[in-house]
Amino acid sequence: MTIGDFCVFGDSIGKGVVFNPNNNRYSLAEINWEKLFGKVKVNIKNYARFGCTVAKGLTMVKKHAQELIGYEKILVELGGNDCDFIWKEIAADPEKEHLPKTPVEEFRHLYQQVIEVIQVNKGKPIILNLPPLDPQRYFDWISRGLDKINILKWLGDVEMIYRWQEMYNVEVMMLATRLKVPIIDIRSAFLKHNNYREFLCEDGIHPNIRGYELIYRTISEQI
Repeated sequence: MTIGDFCVFGDSIGKGVVFNPNNNRYSLAEINWEKLFGKVKVNIKNYARFGCTVAKGLTMVKKHAQELIGYEKILVELGGNDCDFIWKEIAADPEKEHLPKTPVEEFRHLYQQVIEVIQVNKGKPIILNLPPLDPQRYFDWISRGLDKINILKWLGDVEMIYRWQEMYNVEVMMLATRLKVPIIDIRSAFLKHNNYREFLCEDGIHPNIRGYELIYRTISEQI
């Protein structure tokens, strides 16, 4: 039995990237989709890319626009890289104004274009919101070899990292509502656990194997 053909546009989380502390490298999670979907065949074409922003995602969607009608569902997962900053520049000059990789207004505009290109080409988009990050773990990760005091001075407090990412998550949720596009709430699947951090890698932002199992199980249930 086949549940259908899916394709995925997104960043490293859409790709299934995990951090392996044993070799200090990133690799791909190996997940049994058939098991999670209840022993039915799942065909997935994954266009997600490590480091992908919404602008790069839009480029990928346009590149594969003619293929979109062939997929039953198109999962879109973007935002984690867009809300990030160039921490080296912040560490060097915390008094200067620093913008995220994609300012929120531009993020909103480009993400809407992603969805509209899919729809114009007869695709059926489903948006995934952002999984939560661990602000302390992520702060420790991005500040390696940098001036932590300067970064913290610019942030105000470590929890600002979480709040900033949450703002982009809200934008994703609002976009789905405004465009009447189905959304799969993977964020709540993490947050309902007393210690959601146990589902995250050492870098504080990528899910670990258990985290990806949680994501894919949530997708299978909400699909």
